[in-house]
Order: sequence, then structure tokens, then C-alpha cells
Amino acid sequence: MATEIDDLKVTGTFKIGDTKVPAQVRTSVLKQTADVVHPVDMATLRVWDAYNTLLPGTAAADDLALVGGTFATAPPTVQAGDLKAAGATNRYMRFAYVVPELYEEGETAGLRMSCGVVTTVADTSCTIDVEAYRLDKITGISADLCTTAATTINSLTFGDKLFAFNPATLVAGDVLDVRVTIACNDGATATAVTPTIASIDRICDIK
Repeated sequence: MATEIDDLKVTGTFKIGDTKVPAQVRTSVLKQTADVVHPVDMATLRVWDAYNTLLPGTAAADDLALVGGTFATAPPTVQAGDLKAAGATNRYMRFAYVVPELYEEGETAGLRMSCGVVTTVADTSCTIDVEAYRLDKITGISADLCTTAATTINSLTFGDKLFAFNPATLVAGDVLDVRVTIACNDGATATAVTPTIASIDRICDIK
């Protein structure tokens, strides 16, 4: 009588009878799951040009801020601060994107963020952009792997913004050094213009 198993993880040797099943065969029979979400822990976000420093609680100069919210009332978010009448202003953050263990090589990998502007939109523009560089573990670095251009977030309605990475050379376990830029240009708005990121997710196809 056959027994059905929904989930099976083999960490050692896998055999059928007395025959060991090669790793490449085990991988080939697995089905792909597309666009799997791996959330980025906001508590790990860092100052882009001082990587040893976590994001501050208040945005200033060219740094985004991690705003903790109130427990059980408001969630943590990343904010650019109130940029009303601030003119053209760029603010950044940086973090490590680890390609998941089960990533299927050559398939989709990217970053998805839910973004918008709180209180009032900028009178000119507000965009978000991503750069992603693979670290080769011997002090080298790739070209920018992000293939998606800067995208507008100048709306009071939050929406998902997806940034795709070139998967040609990506493998499970790769570490990408990621910088996120919010660029806001507001000339004369009287009320608060606060660009905000509500969530950050790694998106990958896995087996």
C-alpha cells in the first residue's frame, strides 16, 4: 500500500531500496514554487555609508529612518521624514539580501516593497530605487544586478513595487549588498510629505 507524504526533507543520503539517489536527480524531481516571499527583518536595516550602524529612529541628512511605531497599535516602517518644501532630496538605507537555500538557479529573484506617501503627495515627484551587488566572498563585487528602473511611489495609496534582479549568475547562498533610495522632490506643499516603506520582501522561485 502506497503512503503519501506532503512534505519531505532529506538531510542525509536518500535511497530507493539499496540504490542511492544522486543529488541532481533529487533536485530535478522537485516542483518549482514561484514568487515565494521571504520577509526582510527591518531591525537589520543599516545606514548606507556606515554599515556598522543600524538605521536611526529619525531621518536626517541622507539617511532613511526606522520608525518603530507603537506596539499593538502601529507597525514599524521605514520613513524618509517630512520632506515638504525640502526640494530634491535623496535618502538611503542598506542591507544584506541572502539568496534562499532552495532558490532555483536562473529563475526569478528580486525585491518587493510596499510603499507610498503619508499625509500629502509631493508636488513634483517621489520615487524608490534599488541597487544590488553580489559579494564574491574574497572582497570582490559584481555589477549592479537590479534590472528595474526607479519607480514612482507618489501616492497616498500604498502599493507593491517589484525590483527584479538579473538571475544569470545567482545561486543559493549568494549575498547581495542592497541599497534602497527614496528620491523626493517637493517645492511648496504646506502639509507633511512623508515617503514610507511598509514592508520589504525577498521574492524568489524555489524548489
